[in-house]
Amino acid sequence: MVRCVPAGLTAEQIREANTRYHDVAAGDYDFKWGIDFGAAGRGQVTAKLRKALGHAPGRYARSLEIGAGTGYFTLNMVRAGMIGRATCADISPGMLSALQANARRLGLEVDTVRADAERLPFGDASFDLVFGHAVLHHIPDLGRAFAEFERVLAPGGTVLFAGEPSRYGDRLSVLPKRVAGAIAPLWRRALGARAVARAHGAGSGAALERFVDVHAFAPSELRRAAHQAGLRDVRVAGEELLANWFGWANRTLEASADPDQVPWLWRQYAYRGYMLLQAIDRALLEARLPATVFYNLMISARKPGVGGAASAPHAARRHPKWAGDTRAGRSAARTGRGGEKPTAGRSSRR
Repeated sequence: MVRCVPAGLTAEQIREANTRYHDVAAGDYDFKWGIDFGAAGRGQVTAKLRKALGHAPGRYARSLEIGAGTGYFTLNMVRAGMIGRATCADISPGMLSALQANARRLGLEVDTVRADAERLPFGDASFDLVFGHAVLHHIPDLGRAFAEFERVLAPGGTVLFAGEPSRYGDRLSVLPKRVAGAIAPLWRRALGARAVARAHGAGSGAALERFVDVHAFAPSELRRAAHQAGLRDVRVAGEELLANWFGWANRTLEASADPDQVPWLWRQYAYRGYMLLQAIDRALLEARLPATVFYNLMISARKPGVGGAASAPHAARRHPKWAGDTRAGRSAARTGRGGEKPTAGRSSRR
């Protein structure tokens, strides 16, 4: 694995940076990344699950999402009827608060727990599905995290992660970002948009961003982590090449401008263009090119043994909570309906 953060940072410092960064980002996260909880969002999530698994997803009685963020995957899966009881874990209290608000607005019930992926506060064999989206690259010790995923997974259960940056794809994304950054002043002038006011304090998102993306992966490294944890039937796939070049160029342009002054027509162009190129990637490239050339990687695997789905027993033994998690913070969020919004072109980074 390529380590992306500056040398010398400890694992605890990386966790602290991730907590602070995602707390700051939580307030406008859904708007920034175009996260949708309607039909479009459910379609996106279902397509990623199908691609990672190699077949249509089933229904899971008990799920745990790692690095759940504002609930993009779990809430869409619950709305699609794929999950019985949903548990969402994240290191960021701010993200969990945003997730709870989304769940209340959608009339959904989920459990939320502040937790470190390397020390999960759950008993053995507690879940039939352990999954996440764009989270593995934030975790300092991937081997330890995969061992925890295997421990809390019921025999026959599934591990699935999507939206992880590939080493080669991450390098390819540099070009559209640089080009977009260079032309951003001309783009803002053409749209009549002001430059965004930057926050540069030590606690700002901009100051913390370079410390939170820990890894970029080769497919073999993800396979090895799963195998070493005792998981089997490991499958690694790649997705999004043209779509991410397009998406990162547009995202870089948009990030340079006051968001209130980016026109709706531009956002529609960015979203529809991203979706079109995503379809081209899916139809023409993903089945023909090796996973390593794509921007995103996804992995699925299975824990050996019978059970999983609806029948796996809960283990009596509890794993100690990680230091600093003084309270699990479980909450059920339930209220009204709705919450569907138009999306902009979305990167798969969480």
